[in-house]
Amino acid sequence: MAGRSTMRAGLSGTGRLADDLYLMAHHELTGRPFVQPRALGTGLAGGLLAELMLGASIGLGPDGAVLPGRTWPADELARQVRDQIAGEHEPRLVRDWLLFLARTAADDVAQRLARSGYVTRAGRRVPWRPGRWIPVDPDWAFSPLLRVRAALDPARPLPAYGAVLAGLATACGLGFRLDQYQASAGRRLDEALAQLNPCLRELVAQTQAVVDNAVLSHRA
Repeated sequence: MAGRSTMRAGLSGTGRLADDLYLMAHHELTGRPFVQPRALGTGLAGGLLAELMLGASIGLGPDGAVLPGRTWPADELARQVRDQIAGEHEPRLVRDWLLFLARTAADDVAQRLARSGYVTRAGRRVPWRPGRWIPVDPDWAFSPLLRVRAALDPARPLPAYGAVLAGLATACGLGFRLDQYQASAGRRLDEALAQLNPCLRELVAQTQAVVDNAVLSHRA
């Protein structure tokens, strides 16, 4: 009975958006990433900000600056991000926070997933490189895709969490994964995003813009 409860809990995920995005961005067996580091870091930075927005711990001002909210997040990493935002003398734009958080977001989220029991560090092949984070259970690692598929099912109510997760996944280059597992008659992503509140829509749009700019800069 305890084993079944653990399995159900693992399949349900941590309830944190950046965690689900991280798992979607890596192979469920090998832990190999599907996207480049800069795109992944930016997407996860967007995920961390989205967690705070969904929890009313931050918001956006009329000029697009990120403002701290009154709700205190329960998660340690989320609290750290909110404290950084609240500690600024002048509010900074979403783009600035995406660029700042993207530098460490992948490792921060991976370590949070490790503390939650979802990934573990594999051995290093060469001494000077860190080992890769490997999913503890491939079904747990694959389940975020099923949550996105359910969110894009037009027969079901649209959860903001699932719509934002799908938007950020597409923004950082994981749209092909959604296409693989989404029903052909599913809700279009633009339709789902149009139902989000303006702050979340802006966050997804800014994440896409930062990733696109990084790609163009790399090609140049």
